[in-house]
Amino acid sequence: MQPQVPPRPADNLRMSQDLLDRIDQRTRLAGHNRLALLLFRLGSRQLFGVNVFKVQEVLPRPPLFTLPQLPAAFSGAADVRGRSIPVLDLARAIGHGTPDSAEPRYLVVTEFNRSVQGFLVSAVDRIVNIAVEDIHPPPEHGAEQHYLTGVTRHHGELIQLIDVESVLAESAPRASDADRIAPLAASNPAAPREVLVVDDSRVARNQIRLVLEHLGLGSTLLSDGRQALEHLQQLVQSGFNPNERYAMVISDIEMPAMDGYTLTTEIRRDPALRGLFVLLHTSLSGVFNQAMVERVGADDFVPKYSEHELAQRVTARVNSLS
Repeated sequence: MQPQVPPRPADNLRMSQDLLDRIDQRTRLAGHNRLALLLFRLGSRQLFGVNVFKVQEVLPRPPLFTLPQLPAAFSGAADVRGRSIPVLDLARAIGHGTPDSAEPRYLVVTEFNRSVQGFLVSAVDRIVNIAVEDIHPPPEHGAEQHYLTGVTRHHGELIQLIDVESVLAESAPRASDADRIAPLAASNPAAPREVLVVDDSRVARNQIRLVLEHLGLGSTLLSDGRQALEHLQQLVQSGFNPNERYAMVISDIEMPAMDGYTLTTEIRRDPALRGLFVLLHTSLSGVFNQAMVERVGADDFVPKYSEHELAQRVTARVNSLS
């Protein structure tokens, strides 16, 4: 679904319809190492961003009502087109708000990790197209950095990319059933028992690591595609065969520095790496393009997040090596 974005506040600039029309064009950014971001503000002049393909629509703040089953961190629920959507005040969730902050004016309705939820924000700015190579890791200090996947600049203004997966995971912890995953039998001692995991979300990396641990597999965790490609190339330069070390690569799609599509393309271009099994793993449910997975040469795809579905795909791959 295309994000429906309200007019920009304060400056009285009306967002033109052709901006929304260009969202369809931006679906073709996939595989070109570019990212479309919805920019918004949280009670200050600081700009934040979220992948536009995680956004269903943006609305003026609707009335909220209580639901007894909602975790305490949620502000309530909103009725959006006949659905009850749980709602988080994003500034409070990441510790950005202050006691005297004005009430947020907009609701950003998002879909990722097979769920729909809303985030309250102070203002919605615009949609921008950023080269992924211009997105950098966040600084390692400050309370808010815990919730960031990267930082970038647009027309000289700093943009902080929110890790909405981490925000949601900490505000509404989900019960894990990874304990019921049975370890894999080590039938072929020569087969690799380690997986390269590439994801910019700290929560996602830890979730995948836990599944692999229950399967009895080791893991190397990296936060973006460029790190992963350089790591694999360094192995080759040091005389190691990555195919003998890693049973597979599990990669997110939307990441700073290098996205998962581009990482897969680069792996397939390199004769020393092209034999690696690549599984793409993304939270972008509902907008994923299966044709793009096939075009870049990925071997498999699974949407986030189901421990057992991921475990089944990993098990099938490791068993094929036995």
